[in-house]
Amino acid sequence: MAARTRHERLDALPLTGEHRKLVVGSGVGWALDAMDVGLISFVMAALAAQWSLDDTTLSWIASIGFVGMAIGASVGGLLADRVGRRQVFALTLLVYGLATGAAALSWSVGALLVFRFLIGLGLGAELPVASTLVSEFAPARIRGRVVVLLESFWAVGWLLAAVIGYLVVPESDDGWRWAFALGAVPAAYALVVRYGLPESVRFLESRGRYAEAEAAVRRFEASAGVAPPTADQVATPEEVSGRATDAPGPSALWAPGVRRHTASLWAVWFGVNFSYYGAFIWIPTLLVASGLDLVRSFEYTLVITLAQLPGYAVAAVLVEVWGRRPTLSLFLLGSAGSALAFGSADAELTTVAFGMALSFFNLGAWGALYAISPEVYPTALRGTGTGWAAGFGRIASVIAPLSVPPLLDLGGEPLLFSVFCAFFLLAAGAAWGLPERRGKSLEAAETAAAGLR
Repeated sequence: MAARTRHERLDALPLTGEHRKLVVGSGVGWALDAMDVGLISFVMAALAAQWSLDDTTLSWIASIGFVGMAIGASVGGLLADRVGRRQVFALTLLVYGLATGAAALSWSVGALLVFRFLIGLGLGAELPVASTLVSEFAPARIRGRVVVLLESFWAVGWLLAAVIGYLVVPESDDGWRWAFALGAVPAAYALVVRYGLPESVRFLESRGRYAEAEAAVRRFEASAGVAPPTADQVATPEEVSGRATDAPGPSALWAPGVRRHTASLWAVWFGVNFSYYGAFIWIPTLLVASGLDLVRSFEYTLVITLAQLPGYAVAAVLVEVWGRRPTLSLFLLGSAGSALAFGSADAELTTVAFGMALSFFNLGAWGALYAISPEVYPTALRGTGTGWAAGFGRIASVIAPLSVPPLLDLGGEPLLFSVFCAFFLLAAGAAWGLPERRGKSLEAAETAAAGLR
């Protein structure tokens, strides 16, 4: 048998128990993240009545967390390329879990804003780091599907938030506090991530930690029942040179080999974040404003959220059949049409139906976006590139909730959701500037960007 690199050995494996353990282990963290983000939409609706808050204050409660997420995503990506994917993943869970528990004790709007910012720091860093870790272990032929499966845990977390919002928040004046208290679970789960999940083989190699990298590959091979290779079957050119790869700074994102991809990726992240968070953070409050009571509003939101799961399932199939770019573009176009229809709906039935369509297409687009993002950059820049794209997108998630009240005053829900439609269309066009790496090894990104180091 010809000598193969560790990356080639990982790509040759079937989906193993170790892969499933990694996806579920990372996915639980992802779901807890989504639960926390989703909870704020229900808490906002409750606090609007309980604390007599105006729309501007509610917008800041929603947006301040995304300020933290923008910073967290950028810093988390940099750290992931320097100290490791797993380490940063565990740290982020600890930070936002503790901050969420503290938010339950908020005694004023100001205190809640501080805690929401700290929560955002952890949340923002966790998502791009987790997707990078999973993508670097997944076999090339099914990598997109595996990452979309990871992203589907977002729907599980948002459903948990909807259930907590429906069952817990309306029950008493302290219901929102109990909701935040439940959101402190990630602090304990950080220990599972730190000691139960493997570190990225590609990261370990880039830092010269070859023995650990070999042990991680053999762990996955053993799970597949593959006999460990002999010494002459292991190709390790990086060990011959004796050089580890230094992690470049953010300026490398704009090097000649990757700058067009970076611009496209940032545009997609910005458009998707603006429309998703602008719509879904405000939907429960908009339903209450339309005349529904709090419980009915949360009930409809729960039904709308259920449509996320089939959206992920379809996207998981199409990213490997059609490819990342066409799948991402198709789901963004579907999101645009659904947003336009939702904004003009004038009956409860059509509102729920178009809300479900928006949920289906939008979350399918998120799945495809997370599948393609880590594939854009080489190993030394992968965490930074994915994190900074997410961080730039979080700027839109800050702006979007703040834009909702003035847009409603200017033209009501039809204008508001027309703006969301426009941002979805912008993202759909930008998607075609991204590389298509369906079925290709992640080392294809190394070759494409060879000139940046």
